[in-house]
Amino acid sequence: MKYNKLIRDRIPEIIKKNGSIPITHIGSNEEYLQKLKEKLEEEVKEFLKEDNEEELVDILEVIYAISTYKKIDKKQLELLRKKKAKEKGEFKDRIILDETK
Repeated sequence: MKYNKLIRDRIPEIIKKNGSIPITHIGSNEEYLQKLKEKLEEEVKEFLKEDNEEELVDILEVIYAISTYKKIDKKQLELLRKKKAKEKGEFKDRIILDETK
């Protein structure tokens, strides 16, 4: 079966334990970033469909991988999140914008 997608680091080991042979390669910087973006889209779609914590964790893992790739420390990412929340707010008040006039 062909996949051509980014997988978690231990998946080849798990595939071997299940009796199959994983065929893999290490992506270039450009390919890796592209596959991270594709993985983020995949995980978001799965979360929208399944709506569970496991899929949310997968999204977070991809976001962490992208931030590491872009050399953005997780603490820095959180600081940026807090700064934006302070400037524009969060989403906890459940405000829905219907239109502007």
